[in-house]
Amino acid sequence: MHSSLQLVLILLAVAVLVAAAARALRLPTMLGYLVTGIAIGPFALGWIPDSEKARYLAEFGVVFLMFSIGLEFSLPRLMTMRMTVFGFGGAQVALTIALTALIAWLLDLPLLAAIALGGIMSMSSTAIVSKLLAERLEIQTPHGRQIFGALLFQDLAVVPLLILIPAFAKDADDMGLVLGLATFKAVVVLGFLLFVGQRIMRPWFQWVAGRKSPELFTLNLLLFTLGLAFLTESAGLSLALGAFLAGMLISETEYRYQVEDDIKPFRDVLLGLFFVTIGMRLDLMQVMLNWGDVLLLVAAIVVGKIVLVGGLAMAFGSARPTAVRTALGLAQAGEFGFVLLAQAADLTLLGAGITQPVLAAMVLSMLIAPLLINRMDAITRLLAGSEWAGRAKEVHDIAVKTFGKAQHVIVCGYGRSGQNLSRLLEAEGITFVALDADPERIRAVVASGVNVVYGDASRREVLVAAGLSRAQAVVVTYADLHSSMAILRHVRELRPELPVVVRTVDDTHIDALKAAGAAEVVSEVMEGSLMLASHALMLLGVPLTQVVKRIREVRESRYAIMRGFFRGASDADELDQHAQPRLHTVLITQGAAAAGHSLEELALDELLVEVAAIRRQGIKGVDPQPDTEIKVGDVLVLRGAADGLAAAEFRVLQG
Repeated sequence: MHSSLQLVLILLAVAVLVAAAARALRLPTMLGYLVTGIAIGPFALGWIPDSEKARYLAEFGVVFLMFSIGLEFSLPRLMTMRMTVFGFGGAQVALTIALTALIAWLLDLPLLAAIALGGIMSMSSTAIVSKLLAERLEIQTPHGRQIFGALLFQDLAVVPLLILIPAFAKDADDMGLVLGLATFKAVVVLGFLLFVGQRIMRPWFQWVAGRKSPELFTLNLLLFTLGLAFLTESAGLSLALGAFLAGMLISETEYRYQVEDDIKPFRDVLLGLFFVTIGMRLDLMQVMLNWGDVLLLVAAIVVGKIVLVGGLAMAFGSARPTAVRTALGLAQAGEFGFVLLAQAADLTLLGAGITQPVLAAMVLSMLIAPLLINRMDAITRLLAGSEWAGRAKEVHDIAVKTFGKAQHVIVCGYGRSGQNLSRLLEAEGITFVALDADPERIRAVVASGVNVVYGDASRREVLVAAGLSRAQAVVVTYADLHSSMAILRHVRELRPELPVVVRTVDDTHIDALKAAGAAEVVSEVMEGSLMLASHALMLLGVPLTQVVKRIREVRESRYAIMRGFFRGASDADELDQHAQPRLHTVLITQGAAAAGHSLEELALDELLVEVAAIRRQGIKGVDPQPDTEIKVGDVLVLRGAADGLAAAEFRVLQG
């Protein structure tokens, strides 16, 4: 008989080892947790029993996952993607449920159980797909937007499915009454929380935040999240639904950024425990005895979703290469499928004879997902022709932006350094084109009118489309050795005489970058030290000419005199990223609180936020004055810390 401490130690030790192995193999850690559960569960090594207490604790992982989904829930975001989310995403979920239920019903599964199985199979893995597409810089591509539209609808569809599946488990004679009662409860709880809860929650959070205590804020956040989860569970719904509503309520306040950072550790740890308990449910002996059924289910999930999603994507107007990529991205089971499967199994809606093969097939399909996505280009070429077709729109957008430009500078990366460089180039009247692969930044920047386009600068065709043949210089503003080396290789092949300036963090890779063809390599640490030394030398009476000469000598020697230092425990990153000022754009829509008011009346300086620029009818105002009146259609470019920006956006839009 294991003690509780022994069970926790076993769980932690195995989870750490497997998660580390998954990261080394570039697989999502979620799969590592699943393997951990399979290995130490009652059907394998038997180190940990599959108890109700462990399952209930693991359910809190789902609670915090649903809270995070609710935190990202945004009506404006849904409206801008409504055709993709509700059209394509809704059709994908509805058709998957319908086809799966029909096949399962024809195989003698009860109709309600077949519908529940369809809901389980309609899910895809947000965790796996988002991670892999982000690594491939494909989130903002046509297939990336389509994939995320479908994933967003799946996340929303979980809410009614969590209500329906318990109703399906009741007696058939009472089905109408049970569904009606569940719907009534959901409407009452939703109405109370959304209309009354919002009015109570905002002043309460303002009071808690005013205490200036991080511990109190985190405790209050846990109380609010788990309290709403308890309320919905007491109403006969689910813990996860209450957590989703809690996230929705907080998403409309100025505290959403702080809340997201505070909740992440709880979510990741408890979600890992949830996937471990899912793995513990898998009986390997049953899987081996029914291996034919498992392989057939895997093929049905992967091939079936590829055919269904690909056909839907083409029906919604996507080109064949985009449709194939979208289908490959969604051809797996999802983490919410595990949530629904566990619920259906606990309610005995699905028996062990069905649950075990389905669970094994879902796990295997998620193991296959990274292989499909990482080989997406080759598979697309095989099924839909040239790889170029899948990236044509992205390259076309870049080419349109740079059409007619000559003697311009290609700025690779539009982060903080890239933005500062672009401002100086603009002040000197030098034309530039900035490339950036961060979709969130692109969405924020485009509204401000800056000449920035989405694209991975390390790709040859992107540099060509950006006008490399006509440019007068290339500047790499981010410190990524692999990407910088790829850019240098392409420039050396296409324009060997073109100067390239590369940024790096320290002196580690200066020689390699110079050897690859960089005209100049700017080291953050070394240049900061040089500026510090130059000011100190001048204050000590060293003549300016001597200081300039000394700096030039250090640079010409590639910082030889400054290389190497005695490292200490305090040499961690000294920059508080949350305290760094950042830019954020806000569109003034009809009914916005700021419309018709002056900047002085908004008093954003109370929030340590300033209006850096205003774009009106496509014209960018560089220096807004306090008496400048805000009009509907204006785009405000705000500058400040993350928390201040969230509060300022709320004041500008809602008052």
